Amino acid sequence: MKRVMLKLSGEALAGEKKTGFDEDTVRTVALQVKALADSGVEVGIVIGGGNFWRGRTSESIDRTKADQIGMLATVMNCIYVSEIFRSEGMMTNILTPFEIEGFTKLFTKDRANKYFSKGQVVFFAGGTGHPYFSTDTGVVLRAIEVEADMILLAKAIDGVYDSDPKSNPNAKKYDSLSIGEVIDKKLQVVDLTASIMAMENKVPMRVFLLNEENSITKAVSGDFSGTEITV
Repeated sequence: MKRVMLKLSGEALAGEKKTGFDEDTVRTVALQVKALADSGVEVGIVIGGGNFWRGRTSESIDRTKADQIGMLATVMNCIYVSEIFRSEGMMTNILTPFEIEGFTKLFTKDRANKYFSKGQVVFFAGGTGHPYFSTDTGVVLRAIEVEADMILLAKAIDGVYDSDPKSNPNAKKYDSLSIGEVIDKKLQVVDLTASIMAMENKVPMRVFLLNEENSITKAVSGDFSGTEITV
């Protein structure tokens, strides 16, 4: 693969604390991404905001405002993770769909490609920049725009199941399935909008457990124990 989009769960980055950051976890991610970058793979990263804010759980705040808070949570996550990456010797840049002067740069495809060509890791923060769209939709949208070969979904669960393994001990894990099956079976890999975009634009995905040893590098090589989602 020449270029991949890595989606990191905010909760997974928080580790056992569930909120905020776990620096050891983030540094482990950084070392794996550095190995990919050193091998010539271009890496774009989207991070969820769930370690700070889940707007849909609040009924007292306007949905648009709640989603804006969530967008800013993803910016905070990207700034933090970007700095850990830099401490490991990588060059990074953070792009957002809205201006945050002094913190990030405005996203354009040309700007992202320029940074990729310089060997930089590019963080895509702020989701799509609009309410009612999740970071799932954001990562698929950016993957399509920058023509990534694959989306890597690093989660707090080791793949895709036919039901919630937390509540159903007999839940079946899929080794591979198509994005069409994900939609038909209403499997919660990414939200429905993101799933349909991935299907229409033929963007494959790999879903895996972030906290497994070398999970990100294994997902790129295909030697991983998660779920392959084909197009």
